[in-house]
Amino acid sequence: METVRSSGYSENMRLMSFKSWWWAVWVLATACSSQPVIPEALEPLVDRAVMFREVADAPDSYQGKIVVFGGEVLKAKRLKDGTQIELLQLPLDKDERPILDRQQSQGRFLAIQQEFLDPATIVQGTQMTIVGELTKAKVEHLDDVEYRYPVVIVKHLHAWPARSDTYARTLPGFSIGIFGGSGGRIGGGGGLGIGF
Repeated sequence: METVRSSGYSENMRLMSFKSWWWAVWVLATACSSQPVIPEALEPLVDRAVMFREVADAPDSYQGKIVVFGGEVLKAKRLKDGTQIELLQLPLDKDERPILDRQQSQGRFLAIQQEFLDPATIVQGTQMTIVGELTKAKVEHLDDVEYRYPVVIVKHLHAWPARSDTYARTLPGFSIGIFGGSGGRIGGGGGLGIGF
């Protein structure tokens, strides 16, 4: 008569397998985590109390403040000592990304990059999150009227990859599912599901 060993071997294997899966999940989660949009060195300098609407109403009152604004690129042009990007301001979501609804805009602003960026590489419609220092407002023509633009000197610029409205609504979050089972005398099984 054949004796079957105690389940100690299979129990150890299950424990090792379980630990291996958790290690794999940790590695994958760490690798997939994104870098913050706002550099850590700038985060403590940002004045989160300054809202775009207030700046648009009295831009010169906020000179020297470090802010985070988001928007959609309308156009860019080369300046003698940098590049000027005109953006349609858009509120930021929890990930510091401009929302897609242009009707939520509270105006326009100019971002001045003091290093040369070829305007041909700044595509109209690109969403950007900009960390910068507010400076003196600039008056320029917008169609047939003069428009007073709040101006931000860029300290950090994050250009977002394109997305569609449909994509934004249906994008699932990161999720992990772990399941397992027993195969009776012969063995067991387990699995891991990861969704993005």
